[in-house]
Amino acid sequence: MTAVDSPAARVRRIRGAVSAGWRAFVRRRTAVFFTFFFPAILVIIFGALVRTSSGGGGLFAEPAGYYVPGYLATVVLFTPLSRMSSEVARHREGNRFEKLATTPLGRTEWLLAQTIVNAVIITIAAALILVLVVALTGATVTLSALLPVYVLVGVVGFCGLGAALGSYTESQDGAVAASNAIGLPVLFLSATFVNPSQLPAWFLPLVDLSPLSYFARGVRAATYPAADYGPVLGLDPVIGNLLVLTGASLVLFWIGARSIPQTES
Repeated sequence: MTAVDSPAARVRRIRGAVSAGWRAFVRRRTAVFFTFFFPAILVIIFGALVRTSSGGGGLFAEPAGYYVPGYLATVVLFTPLSRMSSEVARHREGNRFEKLATTPLGRTEWLLAQTIVNAVIITIAAALILVLVVALTGATVTLSALLPVYVLVGVVGFCGLGAALGSYTESQDGAVAASNAIGLPVLFLSATFVNPSQLPAWFLPLVDLSPLSYFARGVRAATYPAADYGPVLGLDPVIGNLLVLTGASLVLFWIGARSIPQTES
């Protein structure tokens, strides 16, 4: 094994890419602002201003604690989708992947570094959202040691999906548009804000195909005492949903890493 291919060398390459990615993020003040502002305004509008009486049967008719996974899913889904799709598209437009191919840093290593940056950003945003939800809605939340694990695993998967979107769209604007077009229906139709009992029976199998559904159900089972979910894969729903989410996230990350071009003509 050469020095370039040693585990220590890989760690140094990834660490350098993480440092560069973090500096690039904090330099974009508008991006920093909206990364944290969008989910916060969602909590304010739907959690504090728009309230439906519990049992009324409409949207947001469940107790406030039911929707905590939905608010967290907003940043776990949208932030990596939009950031990674636009980042990959920007690299393609600037022929940066062609330059990357001349360095020891591989595509998977680059994507892993970007995922780490997103994981740090989203963990901070998720913590702020959790505090905001409890403060504004009075939601009863049971803290779980697996909550940050769910956030991390979700970020890995949706960073992979975002990288794939950025690899196959024609421009940065197209990548952002594609991430929004996919992210919005996935967000609301994945057992997050809309109770599956409100959806037609024929649509329910599609809900089960969404990785975000396993994020929402697992987080809800871990943080919302009134959640009543059966076993998943024969296991406790918190563990079972996490295992399914992990499998889906690894597949999406692999797809994203394979989709990133080595060169861009």
